Amino acid sequence: MAAKLAAAAAKAVAAAKGAAANGYQYSWREKLAKHKDELAKGVWGYWELGAWKPLAISARKRARLRKEVLLAGEDWPYDPPRKEMRNKRKGHKCDRVSAEKRAHTAELMKKMPEMLLDYKKRRWAKKMKEEEEKKGKTA
Repeated sequence: MAAKLAAAAAKAVAAAKGAAANGYQYSWREKLAKHKDELAKGVWGYWELGAWKPLAISARKRARLRKEVLLAGEDWPYDPPRKEMRNKRKGHKCDRVSAEKRAHTAELMKKMPEMLLDYKKRRWAKKMKEEEEKKGKTA
């Protein structure tokens, strides 16, 4: 009995090696047709009735199938849409902040003559107002 099982196993292995040697392996088109519904459910899995269900096809098999399809020149519509790349700045924040401060200071320096004139006018107006109040109290 054990000999029959061993012989059957040896024949199966030999048949598998023979098929691989002939160049025919399980075609990616057949694999794609077989797993089409499962691949359409998502990349990692899906929610069904409030419970998370992983895909019936493993990630390794999915990746291998994807690679075979792409190498054959076909398109793979089952990837999730790519998000837009972030434009994260590189470098230290202190350098960026100091550069912004320098730019802001340069803008303020351009406005400085007007700011000084406004300050002098306010100070002069305040002085005149105080003098008028003193005259009003003494009179």
